[in-house]
Amino acid sequence: MQRRMGEAVARVARRVNEVVEAREDALDLADCKLVAFPAGIYKAMRSVAEGIHRISLANNELRALAGRFATTFSQLRELNLEGNLLHRLPEELGSLLHLRAINLARNKFRRFPEPLAAAPALESIDLEGNEIAEVPVEVLASMASLRSLNLRDNPVCPDMRLLVRPLVPFELLLSPEGDVPEA
Repeated sequence: MQRRMGEAVARVARRVNEVVEAREDALDLADCKLVAFPAGIYKAMRSVAEGIHRISLANNELRALAGRFATTFSQLRELNLEGNLLHRLPEELGSLLHLRAINLARNKFRRFPEPLAAAPALESIDLEGNEIAEVPVEVLASMASLRSLNLRDNPVCPDMRLLVRPLVPFELLLSPEGDVPEA
């Protein structure tokens, strides 16, 4: 157990160093057994944070994301948080002016993460495999850039399906009617 944790820490440090040294625009910390975004990364990446456009934190064990994440990586265009334990997002995520795609599939959301409504360039949201039963139609209708919302494998109630489709001007992906998981 101790050895595997050490390997995970070394992998994170190596990936961060590679991005900083090569001044890459993507940070991949997927599958690193993270339970939180390491605070040391903010300092280590201070010189290149503005140039980071894509971050993957997929398949970790994150339960929360700090507001500092959004303010540090303010030029983010794509964020992959698939396969974590998140149930809410910080308000600061709405201040990401360039964020176009966010993957929140297979997390613990019971409600649509409202901070996303404030992200002006957001085109694609993947919330497949969460626990969302209600869709905030007014909030979604106000998202001018939204092109696609994936809510497959969520317990979206049947009447909601009928209400939502004609009111939203984007692609809404839902599970087939008899194929909805129990809440």
